[in-house]
Amino acid sequence: MSLTNKILLGMLLGIVVGVVFNLILGVDEANKVPATQLGQWLQTVVINGLLDAIGQVFVASLKLLVVPLVFVSLVCGAASLGGHSRMGALATKTMALYLLTTALAIALAMGVAVIVQPGGDVDMALASNYAAPEAPSIKETFVSIFPSNPIQAMAEGNMLQVIVFSILFGVAIARTGGTIGSNMSTFFENLNEVVLKMVMLLMQLAPYGVFCLLVKLFASLGFGAILDLAKYFFTVLFVLLLHGLGVYGLLLKTLSGLGPLIFLRKMWKVMVFGFSTASSNATLPVTMRTVEHDLGVDNKVASFSVPLGATINMDGTAIMQGVATVFIAQAYNIDIGLMGYLMVILTATLASVGTAGVPGVGLVTLAMVLQSVGLPVEGIALIIGVDRFLDMVRTAVNITGDAVVSVIVAKSEGMLDETRFNDMTLNAETDPV
Repeated sequence: MSLTNKILLGMLLGIVVGVVFNLILGVDEANKVPATQLGQWLQTVVINGLLDAIGQVFVASLKLLVVPLVFVSLVCGAASLGGHSRMGALATKTMALYLLTTALAIALAMGVAVIVQPGGDVDMALASNYAAPEAPSIKETFVSIFPSNPIQAMAEGNMLQVIVFSILFGVAIARTGGTIGSNMSTFFENLNEVVLKMVMLLMQLAPYGVFCLLVKLFASLGFGAILDLAKYFFTVLFVLLLHGLGVYGLLLKTLSGLGPLIFLRKMWKVMVFGFSTASSNATLPVTMRTVEHDLGVDNKVASFSVPLGATINMDGTAIMQGVATVFIAQAYNIDIGLMGYLMVILTATLASVGTAGVPGVGLVTLAMVLQSVGLPVEGIALIIGVDRFLDMVRTAVNITGDAVVSVIVAKSEGMLDETRFNDMTLNAETDPV
């Protein structure tokens, strides 16, 4: 059985076993104590003990590679492009496309939410006090992009700072030239091969890690929470699928002329992986390998666009914010008007870049969006119950967007191997590095 099929099987078994465990526990909420002694043992020893430990080790093993992969790959790409006149154009196109897809995502979300009206029948007695995280100022956000200590940035996993330092280091190698520049470039290219081999080794853990993560999630996630917010839940889910499959496919076809179906057939395994981990950063090694190997994107483009997208591209989060804003406005019976909706689109799009390095970024940016149009931040408490599952789908959408932008930019710069893109026999999981 191929690794992709093993991962898919692990995901399906994880969902089934998790639902069975949830029924045995006899509770619909994660924090309630199970009624039976068997349920208590199952939750303490099996779910929160063994399965949670394996799942955390799996995610940690993936995150282990994120900083070295981004640093080494980006240094290689920047060193190759350091003296290239198109480097500025490549970066500009990438940033512009990420902002465009985020604006489209939130506009689509708000349009659908206005039609569906998910918050029309919500009982505001459900709302509780919610302490919004403090959002950084624009100045603080801008200054924090530039590292004062690159080693500290790597240790803390501050990806924007790592990206900036990697680009500067790569450009410096290119400008050094001569024997020194050539030797350094060769060293990092060889190191990049080693890191990619580590990615493939750790991918063998994927089916087991995915199984454990999903068992724990579905064992604790009660269906009652979803049923209480079914209209909101399925509105967000519908827009996520529409954007991930429809909007991205349309952009890919329009801006590059490439086939969306071929793209999706090659990316679906990465989407499943992103869904399972619920983390763009944890999925980044797999995304990078697939974008370069299966989709034919030159490393010079992929090494810049994919890590940047994993850091700032939040189309899935923007969709949640758009639907949530309309949902909360309807629940509180507040009309924010057309200008309010436009302000939400602008704020959420800029926030997707501005708060990229802040923990809990989804809730931070949602709080910022609500405050920008005068909606009560306490309304966030209404949607937290179903946000964990939606976060998994959002991650799958986000990494799909990273790959789409990478392909479009690579095609426009003449750095896409179309023969490789159209070759359905390639498999990044099994082919040698």
